Amino acid sequence: MDKILQALSNNGFATIDYLVFIAYIIILVSLGIFLSRGKKGEEKSSTDYFLAGNTLTWWAVGASLIAANISAEQFIGMSGSAFNSGIAMAAYELMAAATLIIVGKFLLPLMIEKKVFTIPQFLRDRYNEGVGLSFSIFWLFLYVFINLTSVAWLGALAIQQILGLPTDMYMNLGGMQVDVVRMTIILILFLIAGLYSIYGGLASVAWTDVMQVTFLVGGGLITAYAALSVIGSELNIDGGAFGAFSEIYSHLGSIPGDKHFHLVVTRNMEMYENIYDDPYFDIPGIVVVVGALWLTNLGYWGFNQYIIQKGLAAKSLDEAKKGMIFAAFLKILIPFIVCIPGVCAFYIMNGTYNGQPVFDQLTLFGSIERSDDAYPYLIRNFTPVFVKGLSFAALAAAVISSLASMFNSTSTIFTMDIYKHYIDRKASEKKLVNVGRITSLCALLMALIAVYPIMGGADQAFQVIQEYSGFVYPGIVVIFGLGLLWKRASGAAAVVAAIGTFAFSIFFKFALPDVPFLLRMGYVFICLVILFFGISLSSKNTKPAEELPEKTKRTLFKWSHVALGAAITCVVLGCLTFYIKECQLLGFEAFFFLAAMMFSIYLYLYNNAKDTVEDVKSIGVDVAIFKTNTAFNLGAAGVVIILVILYGILW
Repeated sequence: MDKILQALSNNGFATIDYLVFIAYIIILVSLGIFLSRGKKGEEKSSTDYFLAGNTLTWWAVGASLIAANISAEQFIGMSGSAFNSGIAMAAYELMAAATLIIVGKFLLPLMIEKKVFTIPQFLRDRYNEGVGLSFSIFWLFLYVFINLTSVAWLGALAIQQILGLPTDMYMNLGGMQVDVVRMTIILILFLIAGLYSIYGGLASVAWTDVMQVTFLVGGGLITAYAALSVIGSELNIDGGAFGAFSEIYSHLGSIPGDKHFHLVVTRNMEMYENIYDDPYFDIPGIVVVVGALWLTNLGYWGFNQYIIQKGLAAKSLDEAKKGMIFAAFLKILIPFIVCIPGVCAFYIMNGTYNGQPVFDQLTLFGSIERSDDAYPYLIRNFTPVFVKGLSFAALAAAVISSLASMFNSTSTIFTMDIYKHYIDRKASEKKLVNVGRITSLCALLMALIAVYPIMGGADQAFQVIQEYSGFVYPGIVVIFGLGLLWKRASGAAAVVAAIGTFAFSIFFKFALPDVPFLLRMGYVFICLVILFFGISLSSKNTKPAEELPEKTKRTLFKWSHVALGAAITCVVLGCLTFYIKECQLLGFEAFFFLAAMMFSIYLYLYNNAKDTVEDVKSIGVDVAIFKTNTAFNLGAAGVVIILVILYGILW
């Protein structure tokens, strides 16, 4: 205990910093409980608990989406990857903004119209019981043993580093040497998130997320600005924070082969003989724009329960759509919050100013031993009093909000897809709510037990999480996307795709270890598309399809031809990889993935217009639900314009 107290008194934090953080926690928990209270004398229904009674406004939907998404994985993992590879890591955030437009226009309206409560429910209704149950179990394991453990682990690691807490206090637990300090922090994070989310359900989570996002975005931007200001002041650079940023940009840009300020990374064989050392291995060229990063984003933002649940809880479809656009604008800010600090940390450790190493010119505590130490190191050394507390609260907000969302989604899937469907079909609303609360508590305890055995000390946690999430996203996009839009999608094809996404991913990982995982994901997708269409078109489990109006047919045929033309163009561009070295170094083979996606769009549009039969469990699609109002269209245009400008400047 003496070592902990000594660390807390010598880490640069002042009393006001601790007070800011404590005040934040008290307000958060109190607000969560207060906002989730029901009307006097009324019991919470399952809709109230799991979908906030469908009361969320657009700004609550957007804020909750970002709060659920941003956690230590971004603050620590992405900042660490930016330290190593540069702002190209921002592609995950920037392309996510574009993805949110697609989700808001096409996917979310379908789910709301079909009254989808959970993602496994859709699979059960669209395909069969087996597909729905298998994905229910899969997501429960994913949330408890991967998502909850990774978010809590990275959050605890960050807090431990920022506060300078000892890392040598171990105890033997079940044959494992366990870091007592880190496990204590994890327990506290779980308890804070659980205090209000387990009691109040999604209403508590979503409405507190509005406050969380304010701290997250505000504190993150202030941290980046403060760090740059201190660097400018310490090195006597004119122009304050902006002058420091200009110096960092100029210095790193003058280093041959450095890619820290490039959004598109080219393969550099001369500088990096070993591809694993090349930033290209993490962010391969144009793959981030036209390649399999779309699988990650569509799978995550469109078909992930703890994300899409916020949209399903909106007051109306229009509110849900506007919430997606709001989230897209917030997403564009994230690179400035997490990537710029990582690049700044790289400059501090490796850059020079006036011919001298920057590190030697600054008074600093400690050093960066691993990439994931970058953000905590920056907060500890470069943020002034009070701002430290604010930055600390922002990080805590990110971690706690994500944990709270995962608790709620875990309880939603178990209660509505397993308990209500297989155990007690006649359960009362009160019983469902209580089962949901017990499930969240069990998830908390299981994740607490599993966190240490599962989580290791990967150098770049963000990349590790992304790669192994990439094992499932190709299958998820194929199964969900075609299930929603294509009337011939069959249950047998869904089962094969679910198995195939793991089988192909494992095969390509060992067969092509030197190929970036984002490219391997594209290969998996191509294989799954071929299998899915082949099995579905050969299925005899069909029924006569409803005759479409001639106008609708003409529209579908027209756009199918556009998609086919795009697919052929992409194949031609992909073939340039074999003939032009510059195209090879930029990862032009990613166009083969885009060709497969365009060809799949062609096939389902063409078949939807032409086929006289459909799968027995096909869902009808009213294209009118895809219409968007002026506000959505203007917002979407604004997002696209910003992305084009950023890529134009930082290509």
